[in-house]
Amino acid sequence: MVTAMTQAAKPATGENRSGAPAARPGGLTVAAAWAGLTAFVWYVFGALPLHLEVAGQLALSPAQASSWIFIIWMSGAVSSIALSLRYRIPIPITWTLPGLIYLGTLAGQFSFAEIVGANLMAGAVILAFGFAGIGERIMAWLPLPIVMGMFGGSILVYVTRMVAASVADVLVAGITVAAYLAGRLLANPKLPPIGLAVIVGAAAVFLTGGAAPEAIVWELPELVVPEIAFSAPAFVAVSLPMIVFAMGLGNVQGLGFLLNQKYRVPVTPVTVTVGLNSIVNALLGGHAATVARTGAAILAGPEAGPKESRYWANLIAAGLTVSIALGAGTLVSLVAVLPASFVVTLAGLAIVQSLQTALESAFGGKLRFGALAAFAVAATPFAVFGITSAFWAVLAGIGASLMAERREILAYWRGREADAG
Repeated sequence: MVTAMTQAAKPATGENRSGAPAARPGGLTVAAAWAGLTAFVWYVFGALPLHLEVAGQLALSPAQASSWIFIIWMSGAVSSIALSLRYRIPIPITWTLPGLIYLGTLAGQFSFAEIVGANLMAGAVILAFGFAGIGERIMAWLPLPIVMGMFGGSILVYVTRMVAASVADVLVAGITVAAYLAGRLLANPKLPPIGLAVIVGAAAVFLTGGAAPEAIVWELPELVVPEIAFSAPAFVAVSLPMIVFAMGLGNVQGLGFLLNQKYRVPVTPVTVTVGLNSIVNALLGGHAATVARTGAAILAGPEAGPKESRYWANLIAAGLTVSIALGAGTLVSLVAVLPASFVVTLAGLAIVQSLQTALESAFGGKLRFGALAAFAVAATPFAVFGITSAFWAVLAGIGASLMAERREILAYWRGREADAG
């Protein structure tokens, strides 16, 4: 994959020596505009409820949560716009959603200062890998089925909490889940299931009087430079998974889709940008950046119109996300207004697809026993030497595969090394 990406990153015929495209870019099309709007809707309904929930789990102050939301949305928007204008390719830079979900599972195990320090270290490593061009070679050693088994076990709690909330609060959480299922049944790309769940669930909150009687006023986000603490356990339990989520999942899959669409992807500049964004994010309390896998599929796919015009879709989606960044303070105030069952349910629904994808990747091919071991360990909350179960889950998965699937895991490593060569 690295060889293919490196070759694809070379300037195409007609490009100048600086790498800037010399070919005339396409103009804005209706298809690109709709793709940009669709991606924005996905960003909002797929990530924002979850972000609010994770901020609550980590017991962040409104200022800390506001700063976190602002920086990851703003930095991603600025980088997406810059890369799209520079290369005329729809390269969506956002945040790692699996990483966000994973951070929520660490609530109470690390201080926020330690999480910030770990995110900063992760950004520095990603940046170094970007400059050195060795990121994917490092990631190739971690078998994806085992990593996804760990990820699935770590986030399972979100789904179980959603089920518990829907049983305890049928009139709000239950109806919200029903609306989501109705959206899946309709299968209308213009009406995302999670979007329908937000609308119907909000109506249920209003009709049942579940919202707290507090005023919501528009206010600019607060920018807070958090305390930073570095620790070896946090590096192992937070930084390493963040690197895997950002580079091993987001970058590889997102850039891989762009390559599949015959774009000449500037891999090294994109990886360096992701590293820089991750560092900037951490300095204001945010977590690692990445290339948006789902965003790339929406913005760079055939439904976004002619290939040379699809970068407009990314410009539109990124431009709209700026409004979320600037309204971060207002969005955080929703936590005090909306019932907890509604927020928990939206968070659970937002990761249903992520959990399904994780389980399919973990158990859909080889190394299934190792993936199962990783899933079981990660789903069990514990810590040894201050290191949480997610790290031990990866070790348990690799160990289980070496004992029960030795040929498969050795063949996996040999194949990945050959691809990286």
